[in-house]
Amino acid sequence: MTSLIDVIFLLLLFFMLTSTFSKFSEVELTAAARGSAADNDSPPLFLQLGADDVRLNGEAVALDALPGTLGAETAETPRVLLVALRDGVTAQRLTDLLVALRGIEGLSPTVMGAS
Repeated sequence: MTSLIDVIFLLLLFFMLTSTFSKFSEVELTAAARGSAADNDSPPLFLQLGADDVRLNGEAVALDALPGTLGAETAETPRVLLVALRDGVTAQRLTDLLVALRGIEGLSPTVMGAS
């Protein structure tokens, strides 16, 4: 009987140490569709996401500085952000970008796939 209690205790200890209690979060994603139009008259912002660089309207921007740059662009009017994925972009890189864009008010990102 004592050995059975020891085994149960070891199993309990094993499952307590190997389980995680972290919450998973979701990142909202809008896929580009044909014929979709913006809600306002302001032109959309264009962001190219590469494996090593990020370009906003053709200019290189650091991923860490992107929320500040886009926050200034969307301060007056809500804007649409078109995100084009270039070759070599991983899912983690796209997730990092979407997490950085999550806190920007007035921005609606739309992701377009790689060509």
